[in-house]
Amino acid sequence: MLEAGMKAPDFTLYDQNGSAVTLSDYLGKKVVLYFYPKDNTPGCTRQACAFAQAYDAFRQQDVAVIGISKDSVASHLKFAQKFELPFVLLADPEKIAIQAYDVWQEKKMCGKVSMGVVRSTYIIDEQGMIEKVMPKVKPDTNAEEILAYLNK
Repeated sequence: MLEAGMKAPDFTLYDQNGSAVTLSDYLGKKVVLYFYPKDNTPGCTRQACAFAQAYDAFRQQDVAVIGISKDSVASHLKFAQKFELPFVLLADPEKIAIQAYDVWQEKKMCGKVSMGVVRSTYIIDEQGMIEKVMPKVKPDTNAEEILAYLNK
């Protein structure tokens, strides 16, 4: 995993509307960058909906919320529309950001070992530096934990 104090790796990926989004475009603004395994799965849906419910609180603090998975732009669009997600979802099928942020890791499920996205969140400060790393987050509490941290 990357660590707090490191420069956040820059990237350009496409959002759910097919628009290119570059992380460095957010300089001057705090960013919550959360990586999740797959659209429309139970945990990922709960996590996205928790961010959607907390979205106004993030906006009041001028914090951008960006979700990234290796799903396609079309999958992200359906996911965002189905659950009325008000934030950016970035498609990373080539795992550009996923690998840059070291969240593509070995996972064990039901005794099977496979590679996949480990649900992780990075808080990036206004200068593009990693402020906080949250590895292996829980989908139901991730958004509120970040808000608690930001409100300290």
